[in-house]
Amino acid sequence: MIASSYRLRFLNFCLISFVLVLMSLPVHAAEHGTANEAKALVQKAIDAMKKNGVDTIVAEINKRDGQYQDRDLYVVVYDMKGKNIAHLNPKMVGKDMIDLTDVDGKFFIRERLELVKAKGKGWQDYKFVNPSTKQIEPKSMYIEKYEGVIVGCGIYK
Repeated sequence: MIASSYRLRFLNFCLISFVLVLMSLPVHAAEHGTANEAKALVQKAIDAMKKNGVDTIVAEINKRDGQYQDRDLYVVVYDMKGKNIAHLNPKMVGKDMIDLTDVDGKFFIRERLELVKAKGKGWQDYKFVNPSTKQIEPKSMYIEKYEGVIVGCGIYK
């Protein structure tokens, strides 16, 4: 009888532990944006640009906590010479970033320009400071060219 009581307690403990782990999974997953969500945010910005004009949407993207930011996802916009015109960080806006390198020395803005000139859109890998963690992390950015600008949104890996 005592052995079955311990066994029942142990099974209850295991069941409760399992439920708690399952409950924590969606919360953890929801902290980070996915590749599909990043791509959808770029498409949302481009669709809005088609409807309202590039300048109007660039101004909207530059608003903090605007509709083009979600958790660690945020839309960025560059001109075709590597100048940033929209970014989560207002210090980046207006800067010529063509010679910017990541921690590995990769000229990721130049690579971005080459990618959209050759293919019009695609994914690019580099390293960047995650605004959520303030740490340099591997990142993939989905980018698309639209009317003389590059619209992108990245995911931290």
